[in-house]
Amino acid sequence: MSDDTALILVPGSVTLDDLRDIYLTDHSVILDRACQPQVEASAQRVAEVAAGDAAVYGINTGFGKLASVRIPPEDVATLQRNLILSHCCGVGDRLPNQVVRLIMAIKLISLGRGASGVRWSLVELLEGMLARGVYPVIPGQGSVGASGDLAPLAHMAAVMMGEGEAEYDGHILPGGEALRAAGLSPIALAAKEGLALINGTQVSTALALAGLFRAWWAGLNALVTGAMSTDAAMGSSAPFHEEIHLLRGQPGQIAAGQALRKLLEGSLIRDSHLDGDERVQDPYCLRCQPQVMGAALDVLRQAGETLQREANAATDNPLVLTDGSIISGGNFHAEPVAFAADMIAMAVSEIGAVTQRRIALLVDPALSFGLPAFLTPKPGLNSGFMIAEVTSAALMSENKQRSHPASVDSTPTSANQEDHVSMACHGARRLWDMTTNLERIVGIEALCAAQGVELRAPLRTSPRLQKAIDIIRQVSPTLQEDRYLAPDLEAAAQLVHTGALIIPVIDVLPSLAIHVNEHMADPLEKFDDGLG
Repeated sequence: MSDDTALILVPGSVTLDDLRDIYLTDHSVILDRACQPQVEASAQRVAEVAAGDAAVYGINTGFGKLASVRIPPEDVATLQRNLILSHCCGVGDRLPNQVVRLIMAIKLISLGRGASGVRWSLVELLEGMLARGVYPVIPGQGSVGASGDLAPLAHMAAVMMGEGEAEYDGHILPGGEALRAAGLSPIALAAKEGLALINGTQVSTALALAGLFRAWWAGLNALVTGAMSTDAAMGSSAPFHEEIHLLRGQPGQIAAGQALRKLLEGSLIRDSHLDGDERVQDPYCLRCQPQVMGAALDVLRQAGETLQREANAATDNPLVLTDGSIISGGNFHAEPVAFAADMIAMAVSEIGAVTQRRIALLVDPALSFGLPAFLTPKPGLNSGFMIAEVTSAALMSENKQRSHPASVDSTPTSANQEDHVSMACHGARRLWDMTTNLERIVGIEALCAAQGVELRAPLRTSPRLQKAIDIIRQVSPTLQEDRYLAPDLEAAAQLVHTGALIIPVIDVLPSLAIHVNEHMADPLEKFDDGLG
């Protein structure tokens, strides 16, 4: 793709919208050329230090516990190559290409801040790899989220040197071969460049962003299926009254309550029991949806704010400051990302928990206000959604177990030089599986709620919710008699994953609105975690 259609990233001013587009699409990504002079100036300063007599960490010394070992000028390039190869110690399943794209793009943004001391040719190689679809094979395990995501980022850097492995055109190739097939050439790293590539929080941040995007999307789906369950159970819409939520003032709760009201607008099922309803109050999973979902949305917004800042940050070490000094600090410590990932995990767990309770309510004739047991027209002969509810409970419990904070689990590494670490990387990596579980829980609710609404015939649900039911019925027919149900569950989860259920009603759903970062040049607009 030509640069005319590339997404241009302004370091320090990249928005969540930009990052979401990188995650969801494969178009070209380039840095705003206005940052090139500062990048080149910092590279020149590093070159001067590398040729001089003064010892400066990361340029002409060893690393970590070996920082006191001085490296002569003629060995500086070898030092950088050895650094990358020795740090390629990642294990486990490879990260998805869309996450790898985010990693590479966020590294570009960081280098574009002009504090890393790398040559512009290194920036151009990363841009070329993104433009032509050369994706390094990066194992997901091996980072403790401090001193940078060293092992996974080393696998990215190795490909840039012509080592390691990369995917190109659907094939896994040796790194050098993948670059050549794409018309690119490997680079010989100069002073500090290896350290600049691996010393940063980009893997943790990319994984946390992927979790954020998927969690927000699933949360919007859960608002739709939650409204559908409310109608199926003939629940009251009174708890969604606007003034209730304005009196509390929590923005997520206000937005969730408004969405639920709009989704139920025009429902004949709801209208049929507005007067004379014998139930004074519904269970919390129906009545407290604005409070629970709203709190989750607020937490996700707060995490998004942190991750947006981190994606715009210079997080390697040492950094070349504007006065020409090269100072060793600790921006590589991913504690902010670790906390954000833990917040996302808690929100994912809670969205799944309240969703699962609605599923349990719908299949239980003691709670579902006249629906047949397990939502089957002939209970006993048929089990209906009995075990689909059990599956949702299993997924909910798995997510609860995984939601324990990773950030409190520090362990010393590197001969106690790195004696407190963030655990951000595996805290963020778990979000991939957790959001997959959540998509499946919400998908099961979609099936149960649609069945429940149809069992209320001839009464009809709202026009907006009927659109969602019509989409569900395209992949899963009404359950009249027991059938092999696993494909239906997977198809429903895919509807959640792709956003098919919410696209027709996106106009009434909340946006992930992030406040302007004081370090950013341009204000953020509202962000919808959509596909279009």
